[in-house]
Amino acid sequence: MSFRLPRPSPLFLTLVIVPTFVAFLYFAVFASNVYVSEARFVVRSPSRAAPTSLGQVLSGSGLAGASEESNAVVEYLESRSALADADRNGLLTRAYTAGSVFVFDRFGGLLPSNRERFFDYYLGKVEVEPDPTTQVLHLSVSAFDPVQARAINERLLEQSEALVNRLSSRARTDAVAVAEEDARTAQRRARDAAVALASYRNRAGIVDPEKEAESRLQGIAKLEDDLVTVRTQLQQMEQFTPAAPQIPYLRSQVATLQREIAGRRSGVAGGRNSLSAAGARYQVLLLDSELAGKQLAAALMSLQDAHAEARRKRAYVERISSPSLPDYPIRPRRLGGVLAVLVLGLLAWGIASVLFAGIREHREG
Repeated sequence: MSFRLPRPSPLFLTLVIVPTFVAFLYFAVFASNVYVSEARFVVRSPSRAAPTSLGQVLSGSGLAGASEESNAVVEYLESRSALADADRNGLLTRAYTAGSVFVFDRFGGLLPSNRERFFDYYLGKVEVEPDPTTQVLHLSVSAFDPVQARAINERLLEQSEALVNRLSSRARTDAVAVAEEDARTAQRRARDAAVALASYRNRAGIVDPEKEAESRLQGIAKLEDDLVTVRTQLQQMEQFTPAAPQIPYLRSQVATLQREIAGRRSGVAGGRNSLSAAGARYQVLLLDSELAGKQLAAALMSLQDAHAEARRKRAYVERISSPSLPDYPIRPRRLGGVLAVLVLGLLAWGIASVLFAGIREHREG
């Protein structure tokens, strides 16, 4: 008596055996090995404090995580610019279009190749994961050769470092440039105000109208004292010795003192060329000069602060672990892939069998 295995149904053959055999053939023979190179790094800046204990360990030198620059690095690594920069000498093209790679795995195997499809393919091979707690960035690069995977990872990491340096340098340069321009403008204003004040002093022949007026007023006060003394003597002589020969001289002296006082008073106030008129113009120029000096001092202080802020805005890429050289492929998971196809086939076969049995019962009924 011979034993025969039951012949599989066409449905079981179609949904289970054929897909499982194709999957076994692909994973066992054709599928290319995928190697993953990993790197970890953090972007640090001295202007921020570490938010966590790990951040404090990472910032032992007084540096802390720079979230803005970290976000910029993440956006850059997932951009077309990163693809173009990393593939400038054909590194990615050689890695992902090599003829040794199975046609279904390499780029441009069956479909026409262009830069848009290559960018989508690149996004499937490069993964960057930021840790919001520690601010550590984890960069993973998949390739079909371990050396190429590490080379691509290293290239992307170098480009990220260059990006952070450019952003940091531009922030420092822009802040200092604005402060330097303000300082130069303030210097020009202070110089122009000082020159205008000196020119006016030369034209007027007066160093300080206020001090000059004060000196002249003191002289006028002295002359007025002399006038009072002479008038007193004149009145006494006219009252007690009207025929004294000194009376004409005293009258002449009174008139002379009055003219001298009137002349000096007109030089202090009242005329266009008086010290009061000169003092008004002098005060305007002096105020402009003092204001320009204060603005210059403030601009120089701002420039000093800008330099200090520029030093605090320096950002650095600190490598926690350099790109690794993988020693074994982590994909594809060959046995897992075959078992997954088998299980899905069995599920599909079971569902289809139930549906077809229901249809037959409906027809027979």
